[in-house]
Amino acid sequence: MPTAVEMTRFPELTVVIPALNEGATIETIITGCQKYTDDVVVVDGHSRDDTVRVATARGTRIVMDNRRGKGEAIRCVIPYLRRPITVFIDADGSHDPDDIPALIAPIRAGQADHVSGSRLIGGSSELHGGFDECFRLMGSSLITACINHRFGVRLSESQNGFRAIRTEVLRDLGLVEDITTIEQEMIIKTLKKGYRMGEVPSHEHKRKGGVSKISLRKVAVRYVWTMVKYLYLTK
Repeated sequence: MPTAVEMTRFPELTVVIPALNEGATIETIITGCQKYTDDVVVVDGHSRDDTVRVATARGTRIVMDNRRGKGEAIRCVIPYLRRPITVFIDADGSHDPDDIPALIAPIRAGQADHVSGSRLIGGSSELHGGFDECFRLMGSSLITACINHRFGVRLSESQNGFRAIRTEVLRDLGLVEDITTIEQEMIIKTLKKGYRMGEVPSHEHKRKGGVSKISLRKVAVRYVWTMVKYLYLTK
């Protein structure tokens, strides 16, 4: 007889966890994801802590990226994906693995090809309280508004790294971004190619360990340029 854990698993699902020095939280995230699939892949950015050791002990597959950023980590794992649906979840504890069933539900029901978790619907414990958070929210809202206007859709946000996508669609997008701008690139290219985009509520929790790898001041211009390039300058 299958165990209760095995009965909740989705045999069509792979979960990918990009990670860099997330030894404090990686085991909790892996354990949460393994409730829903036996195929968890950690893409490691050459961590200097025990991220890889912990992930290996938990029975995950390990893929090493080339140290160019989260976008490159996502791109380099694509050849290793072997199941129809792929979920991307952050390693820092800001996403709840128990949201995975709701995230993949529209894809499993044949209603969407790519589904993003939305902090604007589900709430955030981080997107408020200071100027950096204010600028992040303003910038994200501007980019999302431009995407909505360009494609006639009604997404609430475009930057959340917690998302599910049909693997064959992911392969077809031709992703090129090396940093976190890949998340808006994924949405724009999904819509440009005529695939169906959806979103579900997902609460963003405060990071549970380590430090953020994103410097808003360094990447703000890159985000705007990436939006303009993919929305208006490329096919």
